[in-house]
Amino acid sequence: MSTLTITTIQSNLFWEDKSSNLAMFEDKIKSIENKTSIVILPEMFSTGFSMNTENLAETMDGYTIGWMKRISRENSIILTGSIIIKENDHYYNRLIWMMPNETFGYYDKRHLFAYGEEDKYFTAGKKRLIASVNGWKINLQVCYDLRFPVWARQQSEFKDETFTPEYDVLIYVANWPERRNHAWKTLLCARAIENQCFVVGVNRIGKDGKNINHSGDSIIINPLGEVLYHMPDEEDIFTMTLEKENLNEIRTKLPFLKDGDSFQIKSDS
Repeated sequence: MSTLTITTIQSNLFWEDKSSNLAMFEDKIKSIENKTSIVILPEMFSTGFSMNTENLAETMDGYTIGWMKRISRENSIILTGSIIIKENDHYYNRLIWMMPNETFGYYDKRHLFAYGEEDKYFTAGKKRLIASVNGWKINLQVCYDLRFPVWARQQSEFKDETFTPEYDVLIYVANWPERRNHAWKTLLCARAIENQCFVVGVNRIGKDGKNINHSGDSIIINPLGEVLYHMPDEEDIFTMTLEKENLNEIRTKLPFLKDGDSFQIKSDS
């Protein structure tokens, strides 16, 4: 039965300082001793959660994408995290899924954090990204998306009398503030239980340029909602191997997904 090894990196960030952040993450990635398939960085890992789009945004052939290609290739890992991208006169909080052969997918954050005026500077995404790795399907989302369960809901249908869930792992990269960390931890567990999948949440620590503190609380949760790993308020690099057999056993013994409502998420376009 297949396995999936992932590494989470919980770190403080240098405010709006790309070169320092990229150098720091390069050192952390090189320090990973165990073999891993996927390395997960926080939301806006190169800048912090900044609305300074005009000065910080890059294109898809910019420096940070080039850095991700090199790091992914040199370390034979899939590297993911979100950065600020400008495309067709729009700015996106874009999660990049970079593979070792330098090909990539991306997901533009759907739910923009209006409370922090993210909606005034960024354009919302319209499509989800579900990646495939060694027989595992992975749904990739960003921070505030966590509060909107429909966007993460399994949408699979019966085919030939067999129900196949749409994905196996749900990943959230975030800059989630400490003052709402109870919601962060609770909602991550809820997403795991209701979608019968592993959930991985990777958050930053430390104060940002707006003096907002982040307590980390990066976490890995199994499909029963049980916490397998949780790291509050300190830097950490953690590697875990997920077992497909465990996932399938839970879904077989507790076949709740097949009783769900049939629905479809439609694009705004």
